[in-house]
Amino acid sequence: MSKLVTIYGGSGFVGRYIARRMAKAGWRVRVAVRRPNEAIFVKPYGVVGQVEPVLSNIRDDASVAQAMMGADAVVNCVGILARSGKNTFDAVQDEGATRIARVAQAQGITQMVHVSAIGTDAESDSDYARTKALGEAGVLKYMPEAVILRPSIVFGPEGQFFNRFASMSRLGPILPVVGADTKFQPVYVDDVAKAAEKALVEGVAPGIYELGGPEVRDFRALMATMLEVIRRRRLVLNIPFFAANMMAYGFAAINTLSLGIVPAQITPDQVRNLRKNNVVGADARGFDALEIQPVAMEAILPDYLWRFRPSGQYDAIKESAKNLRT
Repeated sequence: MSKLVTIYGGSGFVGRYIARRMAKAGWRVRVAVRRPNEAIFVKPYGVVGQVEPVLSNIRDDASVAQAMMGADAVVNCVGILARSGKNTFDAVQDEGATRIARVAQAQGITQMVHVSAIGTDAESDSDYARTKALGEAGVLKYMPEAVILRPSIVFGPEGQFFNRFASMSRLGPILPVVGADTKFQPVYVDDVAKAAEKALVEGVAPGIYELGGPEVRDFRALMATMLEVIRRRRLVLNIPFFAANMMAYGFAAINTLSLGIVPAQITPDQVRNLRKNNVVGADARGFDALEIQPVAMEAILPDYLWRFRPSGQYDAIKESAKNLRT
């Protein structure tokens, strides 16, 4: 019988790509999510019965254990950018990740891939970065042979990063950003999935791998690249951090007063994260150690950002028509 992998958060942005790759590799895939009825789309990733969404809540031991039962390997892709109800940074990124590793050890599972993030720091003033670091420590405590992947900003068709700002660019001549000089190393989502697949299928040295794309650019330059792809001219306006903090606390207050109905456009914790560069460390193991050549942004962005062009899918046709002789 083919091997079985349980992927926690397997219907999320990164998780779905790992699930698809593992199915293509011939593994049975169990996608562990809180709402399996909303993850039915993963089933066609394999043949009938090969990929199955199951109910699991990483805040509960029994739920985690049930989803993992009989698995040969486990992947944790669960993470949050802002707290929501009981899903706090500590509950999800620290305690949840540690719980998955502890249960995996108890069940005798020897392979684990944990998706973390560049910039983890147990001493950080950012709850996101702090709990990511604590989660990594918890994983290594119980699964010392685990492979931990730390990607920079991840982009792809379902990702929020470029889609969000491309959508904002349609609202007016100014595109506001926080931390315009902060550097990032955007990585294509399927390259992250390829790293996870390689760790599980081929086996790689355990430890931490920092994953970044071929180029390092600051936030302003990333927006310029995006605007070029969607063929819009906008002024990229940097919002100073002190102003961004005031805005973030204002959004947080509105979110609280509306009982969560009105989402916060940016949080104080995100502002703290935007103060620091998000690039692969000079001495870190990365794609080279995994023998993977990451894909450049320019090769992927046009494939899904075309819908934000002034004329959408007809934009290229209109440009071509201008060259016709009258």
